[in-house]
Amino acid sequence: MNLFTPIKIKNITIQNRVVVPPMVRFSMIGTDGFVTDTLLKWYEDLAYNQVGLIIIEATCVNKNGKLRENQLGIWDNSFIPKLKELASIGHKYNVPMLLQIHHIGFLNRLNSISTETLDSILDDFTKAFFRAKECGFHGIEIHGAHGYLISQLNSTLENNRNDKFGGSIDNRMYFIKELLRRTKVLFDDNFILSYRMGGNEPTLEEGIKNAKYLESLGIDILHVSSGIPDPSFRSQEKIVVPQNFNFDWVVYMGCEIKKHVNIPVIGVRWITEEEQASYLIENKMLDLVAIGRAMIGKPFWIKIAKENYIKRKDADQKSSKIKINGRKIF
Repeated sequence: MNLFTPIKIKNITIQNRVVVPPMVRFSMIGTDGFVTDTLLKWYEDLAYNQVGLIIIEATCVNKNGKLRENQLGIWDNSFIPKLKELASIGHKYNVPMLLQIHHIGFLNRLNSISTETLDSILDDFTKAFFRAKECGFHGIEIHGAHGYLISQLNSTLENNRNDKFGGSIDNRMYFIKELLRRTKVLFDDNFILSYRMGGNEPTLEEGIKNAKYLESLGIDILHVSSGIPDPSFRSQEKIVVPQNFNFDWVVYMGCEIKKHVNIPVIGVRWITEEEQASYLIENKMLDLVAIGRAMIGKPFWIKIAKENYIKRKDADQKSSKIKINGRKIF
């Protein structure tokens, strides 16, 4: 198995292990939240160059839940035609595309938000799921990381509610469980569900528990990123990483979570070179790797990676000298 080995999830074949993660391209989007021609060109360049999987950037379920004014929206049917154009790119180039669904949430005040407000946002998510399916995407990714709404609900630090949305892990996952119950009809063998989770919610140990719980709910892919960290960590690294681990702490969380689940895991953060990505795949530390910022300005990254991979393997083969009785055999 290597970086260019296909992986099949349900009936959907991902041609290689390279994922373009959801990067919000604010400069390519207007304040109306509609897909633009510039954004279409960005994603078409990526698909044309045959990355394995594209996860479309955070697309908001409610105009009051945006990160910034210029963020993609899916809160009513007017967004569907342009999103259909975007989804069609994946079908044109046989590159699966997932739409990430998002709400910014209520950081540091989640506990004061009314049950009715969260119920209303749950309705927004449900409608967004149905719109995403109608648009023709290969699946959906739930944004449950980075301290946004679902990350807040999952967090034992942020969520101290005493209603159906808070308390035990069952209640902290109520939003997701109910969302999946309402949208179960959508997820046939040709429509997949990814979940971008915080590996530290607030600790890696809690992240592993959450990952196993999400797997039990029927999530198809876990995309491990950062959550709301344990406040005792003041350094850039929010968990303890072994000294011999030569990647970022977020990548480490993905590798650790993979050991505890049976569904594919995507690792992300500061993976920029083919050799890094190949190492993680060939050593079965991850199932897929996200190449984000390295793709900006280089949608042909995958082509260069293939060339580098072949050169590196050829060089390794030439340098491997078989010795018999102390003599090198070429």
